[in-house]
Amino acid sequence: NCIPEFARNYLENLNRLYTKDDVLYIAKKQLETELSMRSFTSGDYLFCDSDMLVCKIWQEYKYGSCDEWIQDKFETHPYDLTLLCDIDLPWEEDPLREHPKERKILFDLYLKQLSAAKKNFLVIQGNGEDRLKNAIAAVLTI
Repeated sequence: NCIPEFARNYLENLNRLYTKDDVLYIAKKQLETELSMRSFTSGDYLFCDSDMLVCKIWQEYKYGSCDEWIQDKFETHPYDLTLLCDIDLPWEEDPLREHPKERKILFDLYLKQLSAAKKNFLVIQGNGEDRLKNAIAAVLTI
C-alpha cells in the first residue's frame, strides 16, 4: 500500500503562497493518513511518499526553524526503513519543486539528519528500471 504525498494535492489547490503553518498542517495530515493506513496493513508493506523528515527540512531550509511538533514526530515516529533517493537523476521541472540548483545541499541535509538520528536508511541510485530494482532490493533487506 502507498500513502501519497499530501502536500502535492494541498499545494495545488491552495490558491496562495504557502506558509510555515501550511507545512505544519501538511505534516499533520500526512501522518494522520499514514496512521489510518497502518491499521489496515498489518504484515504488508506500507510505502510513504513523504514523512516528517521532509517537513522538518522544508521548514528549516525555507524558514530557518522547525515546528516542535514536526521535530518530535521525526524523532519518535518509527519507520522500518527510509529510502533516500540520490540526486543522480536529471532535474525534472515541476511547478511544486523548488531549489533546482541546491539539490546537493538538500540531499546532504537529508543524509546528515538521517545519520544523526540513527535512522535505518539506504541511498537509492540508478536510472529507470535499475533504480526500481535497487529500491526493491533495499526493501527486501528488512
